[in-house]
Amino acid sequence: MSRIGKRLIVVPKEAKITVNGNKVLVEGPKGKLEQTVADGLKIEVKDSSLAVKGSAETKLDRIVWGTARALIANMIKGVCAGYTKELEIVGVGFRAQLQGTTLNMQLGFSHPVVYNPPEGIKIETPKPTQIVIKGCSKEKVGQVAAELRAIFPPEPYKGKGIRYSAEQVRKKLGKAVSKAGAA
Repeated sequence: MSRIGKRLIVVPKEAKITVNGNKVLVEGPKGKLEQTVADGLKIEVKDSSLAVKGSAETKLDRIVWGTARALIANMIKGVCAGYTKELEIVGVGFRAQLQGTTLNMQLGFSHPVVYNPPEGIKIETPKPTQIVIKGCSKEKVGQVAAELRAIFPPEPYKGKGIRYSAEQVRKKLGKAVSKAGAA
């Protein structure tokens, strides 16, 4: 039995949930999201709570029960409160700015890097060295943050690059320091 799958999901008043077969549609002030769950799972909405019922008949039902419950809970949180990821740009002359909805970054390459966010994602640059990604889908927000970080990941010698705001980059000793220790 799934411990996570057994838990009830508390549904806030501003969220509206529609269950149609194995499709779940959640609407709220930040947007709407849709998720398809496995056929063996049943979703019951009562008053202000939602329960995902899994049958222990097949192994697949037991495997996806907790995952389906977590995905639905993330959808409800996303349409009510939203998700946010912050990135920092470290490096001399490295900066980002918005031009409409397009993110334009100067990262030390011979050309500017242009990123067009997918639908449902909003990007902000409160400072030239800070990028804030907002959206109602936890999956999309995390994917956009990972794509932006992959353009110039933080390198271990000088620490230059794009990193998550709370990320600690361990710096390595350079070649000159390691030679001095060997002599």
